[in-house]
Amino acid sequence: MSNPAMEKRCDPRAIEEKWRRFWTERDLSHGDSARGGTPYCVMIPPPNVTGVLHMGHALNNTIQDILARWRRMQGRNTVWVPGTDHAGIATQNVVERALQDEGKTRDDLGREAFIARVWDWKKQYGSTIISQLKKLGASCDWARERFTMDEGLSNAVTEVFARLYDKGLIYRGQRIVNWCPRCRTALSDEESEHAEETGRLWHIRYPVLPAGRKAATPPKSFIVVATTRPETLLGDTAVAVNPRDPRYRNLDKKRIVLPVLGRELKVIRDDFVAPEFGTGIVKVTPAHDPNDFAMGRRHGLAFVNIMNGDGTMNEEAGPYQGLDRFECRKKILVDLEKQGLLEKVEEHRHAVGHCYRCDTVVEPRLSAQWFVKMKPLAAPAIEAVKSGKVTFTPARWTKVYLEWMENIRDWCISRQIWWGHRIPVFSCEGCGKEWAARGRPGQCPKCGGADIRQDEDVLDTWFSSWLWPFSALGWPERNPDMAFYYPTNDLVTASEIIFFWVARMIMAGLEFMGDVPFTQVYIHGTVRDDKGRKMSKSLGNSIDPLDVIEKFSADALRFSLMMLTATGQDVFLSDEKFELGRNFGTKLWNAARLMRMRSGDRPPPPQDRAPDFAPERLGSDDRHILARLQEAVAVCTANLAGFRFNDAAHALYEFVWRQYCDWYVEYAKDILCGQDAARKDETLKVMHYVFATALKLLHPTMPFITEELWHAMGYGGENDSIMVAAWPKPEEAAALARWGADPGTVEYVDEKHNLIRLGRALKADYEIPATREVEYLIKPSSAKAAERLKADEPAIRLALKASRLMIDASFEPAKVMASGVGKLGAIYMPLEGLIDVEREKKRLSDQLAKVDKALERVSVKLQNLDFLNKAKPEVVENQKAQKQELLEKSEKHRHLLRTLAGLEKRQGAVFKGSRLSESGRKRSTVES
Repeated sequence: MSNPAMEKRCDPRAIEEKWRRFWTERDLSHGDSARGGTPYCVMIPPPNVTGVLHMGHALNNTIQDILARWRRMQGRNTVWVPGTDHAGIATQNVVERALQDEGKTRDDLGREAFIARVWDWKKQYGSTIISQLKKLGASCDWARERFTMDEGLSNAVTEVFARLYDKGLIYRGQRIVNWCPRCRTALSDEESEHAEETGRLWHIRYPVLPAGRKAATPPKSFIVVATTRPETLLGDTAVAVNPRDPRYRNLDKKRIVLPVLGRELKVIRDDFVAPEFGTGIVKVTPAHDPNDFAMGRRHGLAFVNIMNGDGTMNEEAGPYQGLDRFECRKKILVDLEKQGLLEKVEEHRHAVGHCYRCDTVVEPRLSAQWFVKMKPLAAPAIEAVKSGKVTFTPARWTKVYLEWMENIRDWCISRQIWWGHRIPVFSCEGCGKEWAARGRPGQCPKCGGADIRQDEDVLDTWFSSWLWPFSALGWPERNPDMAFYYPTNDLVTASEIIFFWVARMIMAGLEFMGDVPFTQVYIHGTVRDDKGRKMSKSLGNSIDPLDVIEKFSADALRFSLMMLTATGQDVFLSDEKFELGRNFGTKLWNAARLMRMRSGDRPPPPQDRAPDFAPERLGSDDRHILARLQEAVAVCTANLAGFRFNDAAHALYEFVWRQYCDWYVEYAKDILCGQDAARKDETLKVMHYVFATALKLLHPTMPFITEELWHAMGYGGENDSIMVAAWPKPEEAAALARWGADPGTVEYVDEKHNLIRLGRALKADYEIPATREVEYLIKPSSAKAAERLKADEPAIRLALKASRLMIDASFEPAKVMASGVGKLGAIYMPLEGLIDVEREKKRLSDQLAKVDKALERVSVKLQNLDFLNKAKPEVVENQKAQKQELLEKSEKHRHLLRTLAGLEKRQGAVFKGSRLSESGRKRSTVES
């Protein structure tokens, strides 16, 4: 599929579609255990079937794709397993909203018809995010795509449930759960997302009556309790004090009356109560608070559930029955105020739980649910991380994982919805036997009766997800893929699902497979906007990755994300930042076009090995780029192995843009336009070798443009793909020595480049156009430097755009010149005739005045103790950095003005203008 002519500009849309089709038709991302070799397996964190690609997905899947493509090029037998999650609550909500538009509810359809409706929705819309991942360039093994409700994974769920049930690790119990009134289901602790809110703390008087007095008797004394949920007082069955609190020694000899309902409450003494908090008395609502639930069990209290599943008040709420919980709150507060029982109201900051799917305020509520005992499963998973069988990058997440695991609580796995894996627990109406079955039983195993009922609830979505690393490979069936690819290798995910998913997968892998599910976990950061806010629809600050792909390209999106994302750190994005990736792709394209134009009919050298270079035809710049290429290969490989994707991207950017395009290609242009055919051939050989190797290094991050250029340059046959080209390895030291690519040559060329930069900067200092040819003189620092610089004089002259370049070790300036000093010597630029001295003095003086004014403002701010004490540390550091930058600018402008003063006032005097070279040498001023 080679392309005989390259367009002036790259058309990302055309090449992305072309190469997606090419990869799919040839099944290049498919792994097969029958091929043997060294396995490499990654399991995609299955996105919700309801989902559309967001920037978090783009970051996560770009990282996974980089790993999969890199390992595939290394020759590993690579499988990246894709799939989607059935997302119980989220998917049911989507379909229920569609029904609502039709004026219907799920109850109107009934369970079976509703589930059929969800499957219809899944068939129509469920593949959306998969097609979007393909647009991103994800090289998943698409033939292996799984869905957490497909038959195989459903069998795995049932098998795991039955095993845990039979082992006594699954039980049904009455517990306080996080209840979502909107979704009408229980949620796990991790699914209840807490956010700090400013609410109110109501201080309520509870009447106190002496023993023997009737509740109807007007009270003469009260106790005061505070609550953020006054509606829950309807479920109070006691008040509690600390047993060592002397203030309430005799309180239990009196009768406490529940406001509004007039029910008598017990007085209990419990160490949970903090005497120093508030009045030292707390209301106890065992059916609506987890701490109160624990106290209720300790003291044998009644559990009064006052709410229905939809958040309305039930018959236990008395006159408030039928009201929504928040309407009930308003009505109770009015009634309390009328009765003189509302003492005061305060503003109060507290964490409020919200449903992770619909954002409804969660209600702690007593409910009969199914739970998994987690501590027995957690113990081996803790040891697996402590022993290093599973490692986290960044390492700080190890502590977070261990702290959560060591304090793990039982997992509420039942959900009161219809879409999901129905709990495989059956009960016999005849004899009352309960059991877990792997299929639909026809009769009771105890009495043989056929009147069998299945539990109505479904399992938490995460109950299927925690089995993903082995269920997606076919478990509980044993097969060659399972034996070959499990345990998998790397898991790439975000910190917010360490508890939801990562920890549970480790527990499941050890329990059912006898081994960890993966060996390395890479936790990437959160995608934020450029103000540091997490991207969300509610804030309106989300960037759609599909829009970025349309505007810039998939490669630009991927490369920019990697350039901007330090290991495990949050990434801060704006639309403009994707220009970085687009511009880099343009640089690659232009370099390829130049090589194609200058190559003529010459075929490129084979890319399966380094060419046989003729050392006598290699100049210092050739040897330099060959040595720098080997460094780039080593650095990029090491960074990918260490999950330092940002460092790998920066290393490649620096090598390709700076070393290759800015320096080597510019150096090579003169040779390519020259008459020395042998020299030209050798230079093209170097260029192709370096460029082809760079394309291979870039392919995991920028798959589309590298595949296009691989074919356009003729590096592969029509049916070949860079996707399966061999990953580069650094050349042996013997080859580098044979080419003359030794450390001395590398150091020399680096310093030569530095000298050229200094010369170019002299023009910029005096606003002389970069394209204007001027005279330069170089005084080498040693005889060896002089020899090498003279050998490279034509290339240096072209790079400097010099009308004349003199290299002379004995040169002594006889007139005022601007100059810079580097390790190889000093470079001079005569100023006479180049500039208008008076105009230049005015320009520099005006700039100096602005710099000094800005410097004064920053200095005043940094002397302000109020600013230093109140400002964020990063703001203070930013101001200090600004001050340092302004000081350097001020000093530079003063030096330039002194140079002009010397030129104007003292003809014949020599001012050796100072300049700080990039290698950090000291400035100096010399006059003669």
